[in-house]
Amino acid sequence: MRGRTGVFLGNLVFSAVCWSAAPFFLGMGYATRHDGTGLGWVAIGLGAVGTVMIPFTALTSTRQEFPRITRRDRVKGENASHDSGAAYASYGADTFVMWAPRSQPGPAGARLVRADVLEASLVRYSPEGESTFTTYGGDYAPAEFTPVVGLRLRVHAEESQGAVGRGEFEVAGEWPVPSLCLSAVTAGRLAVLVDLSAPEGPGAITVHWPRSALLAGTRTCRVIDLEGRLTDVTRRPRRQLAQMRISRDVGGVRMTGDTIDLRRLDAETAARYGALADRADPEDRAPVTEPGEEARLLVGQLPGEKGGFGTVGRRWSRRGGHLVRARFLEMRGRTTFQDHGPVLDTVLRVQPVDGTPPFDAARRLTVPMNYLAVLHHTREVVLCVSPNGREYVVDWARTNLLAGVTTATVVAQDGREFTLPSRSDALWSLMNLLASHGISHPAPVLDLRRRRTGVVAGAVMDVLRDEGLVPGDHRA
Repeated sequence: MRGRTGVFLGNLVFSAVCWSAAPFFLGMGYATRHDGTGLGWVAIGLGAVGTVMIPFTALTSTRQEFPRITRRDRVKGENASHDSGAAYASYGADTFVMWAPRSQPGPAGARLVRADVLEASLVRYSPEGESTFTTYGGDYAPAEFTPVVGLRLRVHAEESQGAVGRGEFEVAGEWPVPSLCLSAVTAGRLAVLVDLSAPEGPGAITVHWPRSALLAGTRTCRVIDLEGRLTDVTRRPRRQLAQMRISRDVGGVRMTGDTIDLRRLDAETAARYGALADRADPEDRAPVTEPGEEARLLVGQLPGEKGGFGTVGRRWSRRGGHLVRARFLEMRGRTTFQDHGPVLDTVLRVQPVDGTPPFDAARRLTVPMNYLAVLHHTREVVLCVSPNGREYVVDWARTNLLAGVTTATVVAQDGREFTLPSRSDALWSLMNLLASHGISHPAPVLDLRRRRTGVVAGAVMDVLRDEGLVPGDHRA
């Protein structure tokens, strides 16, 4: 990953080229300042403004591009979560709030049902912005930056809702998927609108992507009943579908963060929600991902940084630089995009390793699309901490390796290969081990037969043994 200085110098050169006329105006103005027309001073003014804009635009672009978190990004006190009215401090240990682009309302009379994703493949994604930022006024899901995915779905129609004889059916097609909702495809649970009453067969399938992210468990959901009791309904698809239908019937129910408070609803709507909790057949929590995820996994086809054990600056390591983990609390879609991912307003909860209390930081980040595809599995992100502890830099290579976007492998000195489970503690331990020894290894395969990594071979194998990933009677 390029350092901040490298990013700034690149932007400085680019800004100097863009504002290259400014020094010319300064020189011309200085030479003609006494000609009596006053044009010389105008040229000096234009040149001065242009010259000042060179470092200003370079600094602005660097802050936008380089994922650094400083004190200015920390959430102060009990700041509310955007317009949700909920303080970040009230979020639960696993809370994740997402504001995704709205979906089409679907045909009149369509029924909201569940659909399981059996297969998925990327059909088309070809923006032309390269690494630059592209902004669309008012458009949160422009076609150019929305991947089109081919899906084979099994739609679950319910006989009790007028779909007699159509318990379930399969359908295949291509759908544009907002980047923020890619994890719903990987998880395998979608909320779709379909007309099940037509005698000639089901009508067009409209996927409701924000509700799909909720049904998949990417976005968490809690309900406060009329007695003030809090219930977590995340990954309880039957109850969530019923709640979504009620919300659709009444024109929408507001969520405060990830919470629906029945005490703030009208009496009739609150009673309908409350009746769902009074059912005699409690629902078990659904799995994080439905069986057959391999047929739906798009991370190898989507853009984004490849996972790796990460680069290390020796000076950074010697002076006490280290790694910490943070967790996304919020992601909010914006109208700005890069080729490899959308620019999002995010809130992260950072857990320092020195025992100090965690803190929340709000930062605008470009989030890789391949990471968004596994967001239902993890919201963790790896940060590189400066030696003085004042700056935190998002390391997407390490983050994607830890998240399981890329498979991590260790090759022992005797040639044996060990594939590390995604999101395992062993991965995190190895990243810290390499960072503490100042060893850069940007690849996802850690080959201990090389001289550079051989110095930590014993410690690496000890980590694998401690995690039960290698038999204890074998020694590297």
